[in-house]
Amino acid sequence: KYAENMYYFSELALTLNAPENGTAPTDSRWRPDQRLMENGRWDEANAEKQRLEEKQRISRKRREAEAARATEDGTPYDPYKPLWFERKKDPVTQELAHVYKGGYWESKEKQDWTLCPDIF
Repeated sequence: KYAENMYYFSELALTLNAPENGTAPTDSRWRPDQRLMENGRWDEANAEKQRLEEKQRISRKRREAEAARATEDGTPYDPYKPLWFERKKDPVTQELAHVYKGGYWESKEKQDWTLCPDIF
């Protein structure tokens, strides 16, 4: 019903990006630009998207500078690592894959997101 008002998406498609209480603050469903776009606030969504992209650029440049300093100093540099996944070689394909290493569901149960970076 009223599918023409929802770009002819199915009910499932319309709910895939619905916020879910209790998820990590880094969950893409919390992206403020996405929320603004879904509410039809296009100009604000675009400005917010630009802000988020600039924040990502600054973060990347900071990591690159830290890596360069560590290389110059000869000190070990621990690059960014995902919280919930680790890179492992697939035993069958021999390709690197990101494999869940645990921790997310425990953090969700405790509602302890202190390890999550501020990405939005």
